[in-house]
Amino acid sequence: MSRTHADPSMRTGYLAWQMVHVMGTRLERALRSLDLTTAQHNALQHVVWTPGISTAKVARRTGFTPQSMGAAVNALVDRGLMARHDHPSNRRTVQLTATDSGAKLADRAREVVERLDMEALAVLDSAEQVVIHSLLLRVLAELNHDALPFVRTGVGEWRECKDA
Repeated sequence: MSRTHADPSMRTGYLAWQMVHVMGTRLERALRSLDLTTAQHNALQHVVWTPGISTAKVARRTGFTPQSMGAAVNALVDRGLMARHDHPSNRRTVQLTATDSGAKLADRAREVVERLDMEALAVLDSAEQVVIHSLLLRVLAELNHDALPFVRTGVGEWRECKDA
């Protein structure tokens, strides 16, 4: 086997995994100051973006197991950051909404994430940042179409994925 084939820097999947690992570790550390886990952060953000979403849909979008997401949602409900409501037409589905304090915490967490993104991408110029974002969006849409609550329908045009 040639050295090129053994070099992990030549494998896109390895680079992506490393990036996820580094960013995830930084995110976990930063969210601790807000007393949030990454699962709780993801749940809260998705509930703010899509009020009435179910725990199962949040789990599918984020890639967390239903059990992990259920525990995250329970913790947020117990802290008064999220509320559960009966679905109007499906007794087996519970809808989630953020409370006022949950929405405020979600805003603070979003600022933390935006700062981490800016720090991570500072090595790239603005055009490169647009390119990497676009490419990651395309790959993610292919690998986990449930991850994106909205899809691009044209330049600057988006529509909500009702079945996501």
